[in-house]
Amino acid sequence: MGRVTVRRPVRRISATGDRRRPDALAAEEPLELRVGGKALAVTMRTPGNDVELAHGFLLSEGVVGGREDIAVARYCDGVDDQGRNTYNVLDIALADGVPPPDVGVERNFYTTSSCGVCGKAALDAVKLKTRFSPADAPFAVKSETLATLPDALRAQQKVFASTGGLHAAALFTPDGGLDVVREDVGRHNAVDKVLGWAVMENRIPAPGHGLLVSGRASFELVQKAAMAGIGLLAAVSAPSSLAVELAEENGMTLIGFLRGESMNLYTGDHRVLT
Repeated sequence: MGRVTVRRPVRRISATGDRRRPDALAAEEPLELRVGGKALAVTMRTPGNDVELAHGFLLSEGVVGGREDIAVARYCDGVDDQGRNTYNVLDIALADGVPPPDVGVERNFYTTSSCGVCGKAALDAVKLKTRFSPADAPFAVKSETLATLPDALRAQQKVFASTGGLHAAALFTPDGGLDVVREDVGRHNAVDKVLGWAVMENRIPAPGHGLLVSGRASFELVQKAAMAGIGLLAAVSAPSSLAVELAEENGMTLIGFLRGESMNLYTGDHRVLT
């Protein structure tokens, strides 16, 4: 498996002086996802939890609806210039009777770590329909509980603590417990990893969980939450206009600027108890 962090020399200039020292960087490597041996997408990600990433990606793209739809996930042969397996190609075999991805799901073979919908083969395939309506999610949480979540998330961001270069996502319960936390150089990959964990734990749909993200709430993150049947998405930073529109359309609660005891409720404020 590839390294999560990489050490590189750096020249540090500050008010206290000028010196050279090693610095930890968040690793970024390509992962090619294949379904039935056919290339589906390449995403730039932080190595680790790749099988979860694949499960979450296929869920959020509407290819699968649960653990039973995937038969096996395996790394394909791929070596670097020293003959070591790169673990950068992952092939998913769907269960019998599960149709392969629609042509509209195929990417133009590359998504960056900053964009989860870049490279969609067709613009009308960007907006997907969920099989688990988030509007029906009974999830509700107290505002004082929400206020504790960013610090709880940061406390579990071990790689961020050493690099400062990773996004994080978590699934949380109404009492503020974080059931799973994942980090990645791509915010959409971090979300796919936590959703993939839920798929593999047979917890999809997940109406009893909220989704917490360390950065902004973009369109693709709202869409991923909707595809998992999650009714509440909370972000430490701002949402985009299209994220708010999609959350409202799907009957979801969208929270932005979750910092300390303050937060902005953009949609679905009935799920936040004061």
